[in-house]
Amino acid sequence: MVFGGAENKCEASYKEQYCDTDNKNSLDKMADVVQALLQKIDYTSDTTADPRTKDWFFLESSPLKVWILTAMYILFVIYGPKYMKNRKPFDIRIFMVLYNLAMVVLSIYMFVEIILSTQALGYTVICAPYTKSNAQNPKEMRLARVLWWYYFSKAIELMDTVLMILRKKNDQVTFLHVFHHATMLNIWWWVMMFIPGGQTWFGACLNCFIHVVMYTYYGLSAIPSLKKRLWWKKYITKMQLIQFCVTFAHSANSIRVNCEFPSWGKYLLTCYMILMIILFSNFYIQAYIKGRRNPNVDTANNYAKKKSSQNGSTINGTVKKAQ
Repeated sequence: MVFGGAENKCEASYKEQYCDTDNKNSLDKMADVVQALLQKIDYTSDTTADPRTKDWFFLESSPLKVWILTAMYILFVIYGPKYMKNRKPFDIRIFMVLYNLAMVVLSIYMFVEIILSTQALGYTVICAPYTKSNAQNPKEMRLARVLWWYYFSKAIELMDTVLMILRKKNDQVTFLHVFHHATMLNIWWWVMMFIPGGQTWFGACLNCFIHVVMYTYYGLSAIPSLKKRLWWKKYITKMQLIQFCVTFAHSANSIRVNCEFPSWGKYLLTCYMILMIILFSNFYIQAYIKGRRNPNVDTANNYAKKKSSQNGSTINGTVKKAQ
């Protein structure tokens, strides 16, 4: 008898998995159901892991480590500012200079190595076909290795947010900033696990070039004597927007010409670029066109703060009268 008096009519092929014939508890039965469903997923050649990279460090056939790191990152974004609320900002200028210098060097290496690797493979801008194979082709492995460094750099770049929070620059920790950092790390786990080559080189190469400029700016801005002379911050955002537009055009064109590359990879990259264009465009409009970060407005605000500070104190960008 089954619960409710209904007759047990389980089909023979499913009886062992779904019927309570062996007195398993509810958790065991649920686990059996999940396992059975997972076994029914039809993994095609486009979605199976690349045997050459799937066991590499920080890939290891499972996104668990990436998910844990992402969760820790988001928790720090939420609770870090609360921890720092009644504390003084950390003076980490020397570390920031060294960190950004290291990121510049790494970005230059990856940019040059990606170009050299793709030239050796005979890739073109129009189409770079991806081939999954057990064979250790030296040229393909060279590109896969530098793309792994690019993927791993996305984990290192989470430090950008940590430094902002430790310096109490919470206004810089925007939704766009956090979303971009968290998603890039997770997306590139999938790239390195399933398609570590082919069309993936283009966006990574372009991004490395942008990061050379960006981290150079960040490193120089950490030096007080140079910070006021850096007039080109808003142009970095423009360069990022151009990067996303060019990468979108590249990925969309690969769909048009039916490039030999997994379809899900082409559509994922195209959709992600559209999202980045929307988010970065909104940021640029709010930050520069509407005047929130207009240089003239900043100068006027700084002047007002300086004058007001003679009779009061300035905290978190607002002027408070002395008590």
